[in-house]
Amino acid sequence: MKYAVITGTSRGLGASLAKLCMEQGMHVFGVSRQTDITLEKVANNTSGTYEHHACNLANVEEVEKVFTTIADQVFTKETTYVYLIHNAGIVNPIDTSDKHTIEAINTHTHVNLIAPMITTSLFLGKAIQTDVPLIIANVTSGAADRSVYGWSAYSASKAGLNRYTESVALEQEQLQTKNKVILFDPSIMDTDMQGEIRSSSKEAFKDVEQFKQYKNDNKLRDTDTVAKVLTSVLFNPEDVINGKYYSVKDFL
Repeated sequence: MKYAVITGTSRGLGASLAKLCMEQGMHVFGVSRQTDITLEKVANNTSGTYEHHACNLANVEEVEKVFTTIADQVFTKETTYVYLIHNAGIVNPIDTSDKHTIEAINTHTHVNLIAPMITTSLFLGKAIQTDVPLIIANVTSGAADRSVYGWSAYSASKAGLNRYTESVALEQEQLQTKNKVILFDPSIMDTDMQGEIRSSSKEAFKDVEQFKQYKNDNKLRDTDTVAKVLTSVLFNPEDVINGKYYSVKDFL
């Protein structure tokens, strides 16, 4: 029995990933503030199942409660693999750092970095305790490796996620566990986040015209296409390279 626990399944890449996992017969746990009713319909027409858990990833107490509950369900003697996909992320605040509010910084950091760290810790503890193999995929961005005017929070949180992922992979390697953790860069997709980026002012985000051009030139990949790339990697667990940075650009 295989389980996939995916954050941000209410739309975009998360919803696409959930559908593909169910089509492979996996039992999917979707974690987001709102549910996508179409996923329940997909479950009715596949051999997989779908269970939604409402959670505000910016709230530490909610994250701990929800993921502890899920971990208790998925790490059993009947389980062959558990996949944990940290897909949820936010780009706001988009502005120069002097205009960031404490609330915006707090929310951003919790969703993009702290929640993945908490859930990774919880799931790794269960995986080691039960000897059930765990594969974690953290969705990252090219912004982690470069400075972007107006994206200081986003670049910082993704850079932190990258180094955290690499460090966890190193630990699991040296501990000689069955667990693996990877990074996945989906590049530019046609999502609500892209809409938020395009609605920014040039004063807040210098590259806004470039992102508008991506949309006008149809250069934004659809999320189903990107999801197929990531699942093509994950569905062959023995071939997954621990600690590797996988980019959609290397496949399409």
